[in-house]
Amino acid sequence: MRVFLLLILAAFVAPAAEPPKLFRPMDVFDLEWASDPQIAPDGKRVAYVRHAFDVMKDKGRTRIWLIDVTGENHHPLTDGTGNESSPSWSPDGKRVAYVSDASGTPQIHCRWVETGQSAKLTSHLLPPAAFVWSPDGNSIAFSAFVEEPERPLYTLPPKPRGAEWADPPKIITSANYRSDGKGYLRPGHRHLFVIPADGGVARQLTSGSFDHAVAGIGVVEPPSWTPDGKALVVSAKRLPDASLEPLDTELFEVTLADGALRRLTDRRGPDHAPVVSPDGKQIAFLGFDDKKTAYQATRVYVMNRDGTDRRQLGKDFDQTIQSVRWDAAGSGLLVQYPERGDIKVAKFSLTTDAPVPVVTGIGGGDIGRPYSHGSFSVARDGTVAFMQGRPNRPAEVAVRSKDATRRLTKVSESLLGNRSLGEVEEIVYSSAQEDVKIQGWVVKPPNFDPKKKYPLILEIHGGPYADYGSTFAAELQLYAAAGYVVLYTNPRGSTGYGEPFAQQINHNYPGPDYDDLMSGVDALVKRGFIDSKNLFVTGGSGGGILTAWIVGKTDRFRAAVSAKPIVNWESGTLTTDIGSLMGGRWFSGMPWEKPDEYRKRSPLSLVGNVKTPTMLLTGEEDYRTPMSESEQFYQALKLRKIDTALVRFPGASHAIVDRPSRLLAKTGCILQWFEKYRQ
Repeated sequence: MRVFLLLILAAFVAPAAEPPKLFRPMDVFDLEWASDPQIAPDGKRVAYVRHAFDVMKDKGRTRIWLIDVTGENHHPLTDGTGNESSPSWSPDGKRVAYVSDASGTPQIHCRWVETGQSAKLTSHLLPPAAFVWSPDGNSIAFSAFVEEPERPLYTLPPKPRGAEWADPPKIITSANYRSDGKGYLRPGHRHLFVIPADGGVARQLTSGSFDHAVAGIGVVEPPSWTPDGKALVVSAKRLPDASLEPLDTELFEVTLADGALRRLTDRRGPDHAPVVSPDGKQIAFLGFDDKKTAYQATRVYVMNRDGTDRRQLGKDFDQTIQSVRWDAAGSGLLVQYPERGDIKVAKFSLTTDAPVPVVTGIGGGDIGRPYSHGSFSVARDGTVAFMQGRPNRPAEVAVRSKDATRRLTKVSESLLGNRSLGEVEEIVYSSAQEDVKIQGWVVKPPNFDPKKKYPLILEIHGGPYADYGSTFAAELQLYAAAGYVVLYTNPRGSTGYGEPFAQQINHNYPGPDYDDLMSGVDALVKRGFIDSKNLFVTGGSGGGILTAWIVGKTDRFRAAVSAKPIVNWESGTLTTDIGSLMGGRWFSGMPWEKPDEYRKRSPLSLVGNVKTPTMLLTGEEDYRTPMSESEQFYQALKLRKIDTALVRFPGASHAIVDRPSRLLAKTGCILQWFEKYRQ
């Protein structure tokens, strides 16, 4: 009888909850995250881009969603026929313009929010970009690339009817003739257009063999309308040899009536990201006085509408400014900047030098590795919408108003809420060289036991002028799920610690960053839970360079994977798509002027010391760190009979993990290489 009663009671007891599962490779396909949150002018709703992956097509999918700042009424803006991006509210908050490729090519569309009606506004053969509403909501300005076919050097005689001749040769005359992710560039330039907001014919405002609405190499920026809607302020490269001076941009005012240009700035260096004040009397913008060094912090400036009385805000503020907005009253500026692995927004008044913090914790926009990447927008009432990054979740949408922060979305919760992730711990340690304090993070395996010994992966960020932060990273979580402790740090050269910190590797890279990385490994080994016989190292791009440098300096690592490195600075500078930035900036002269300097800092110069089994991993269409660089190191190691492998990703550019299967293949190759040599 007693046994019978126990059986009946057991039937009413809920079964024990299953423990969370480990994060596994196929989970990557189910990841979702938010980006580009744009708050409505009245501060009541947010439009944002929701990212997901299509497991059948192995591609990302993007769709625009809306959500109230209360967290209610969360729904997609459209039926999601194509990939959507770049939401932008009309000034009255009744329409959202966005880019969609539903028609086959990315074009500007408009959605009337209340009625649900949509219209395609542009029909350009080449995609429009960086669009912005006019103050009255009647027009939209944007930029687009306009082809300018070059004259052939030689014209072949007419071929016979039906003859099958080879394609004609392609003539290249520009210093920047190819771009990573785009391939060999078509001749032409980017120009400014304006189109009625209800559709019609787009009118080209600028002309000539110059690029407009640009900053740096391959960066497209929106223009800024004047409040009366009669002109646009835009950054442009209007130099005869602009490709040789990729950072040198100036601000111009373009009159809509006749396309007349008035130059507003004139200095050596970038002037870009203009934003006209609400009263139309001033212009805020970003830039710096170019000293031709590898890294310089971007500053924020304000000047009169006619370009006079230019002044820098926050002269003692030493972080690089990423974006700038006027507040609604026009009394100050909201700026975004990285600081110690975090992205923040602060407010500058026009009369004081010290910014006042407004928002922290922005980030989470990079799914693969924990790079600092995020954005924000601001409503007329001062409410800020932003991408909120956390170590255990990709970016979500959050808002900050009246000293309170509220997270609005949980797009990744259904997956990651049921996964046991590696805990991320921040550490600070001293470098062996000069006792500099270095910030880093440790990702511990799920169910971590400090009494056990774990193998360690040192993961190095690229750039080198970039930074990691305390944000979700699928690659590192996969390493942790495989039983590894992962260490990632911001050594000297990283951004977010002031210009002097980054400048310490100017004309000296690799250099003290090597000591900072090795000191981080030492600091973690001293904590007792690292198996010092099972140390591994990997990194991509700038991190790949440092990985190749490390194995030439020490044999303490069991195995290494150098992803997309430059190993020979002479050949790398002359084949990369950013050679105009490297030569004469990253070095004190050009390769033919300073060959010893280029040789001394090349990992290839240390290849005779390498004992560590080292894998090379690069995209076959990588024009930032070309495949020929990996091939040189691979061949050298083969000739020395060092165990090595060359992993080539067909069709991949520098951004190898732009497709989810490549992210899995990359991390899988790295883990298998390490497991091969793990004791």
